[in-house]
Amino acid sequence: MAMKKKTKEKVEKEKKVKKKWTKEIDEDNEGAEDGENEEELDVDIGNAEEEVKKLKNVLTGDDIVIDKVEIKASKPISQIKKGDKVKVDGVEFSVDAHYVLIDHGKTKEMTIEIFSPKTDRDYQLRYFIDQIETSMEFYELEEIVYVRRPVKKVEW
Repeated sequence: MAMKKKTKEKVEKEKKVKKKWTKEIDEDNEGAEDGENEEELDVDIGNAEEEVKKLKNVLTGDDIVIDKVEIKASKPISQIKKGDKVKVDGVEFSVDAHYVLIDHGKTKEMTIEIFSPKTDRDYQLRYFIDQIETSMEFYELEEIVYVRRPVKKVEW
């Protein structure tokens, strides 16, 4: 019989907690238009579902697109140095540095740090030394993070 009493007490306690949660939720929703919070949840769920689809495509290889960057070179890329000029999609930049970003053993990931003298903004051209045209990526520095930007043509 003591066992039944404990169970009854537990059930009563759970009911009180559930009531408290329901009351708190109702208070949180006060002043909100009907369905407003539900719509926000739907948007969040929708965005999450889109992200999952994108990730699934990448993982299964359904969405792999390799964009070749058109490269017009006046000298080998390894000879680019500080002070040289580089054009990215017709906009001229000055080279600040050219170095190995990551040494992967068999290949190296290179970075050419460039900046716009007109806007004083910093950018990077990143590429793998053994596959320049298919791996060239253009990044713009925004506050403290480099953000990838689309690029069609790079020339030096």
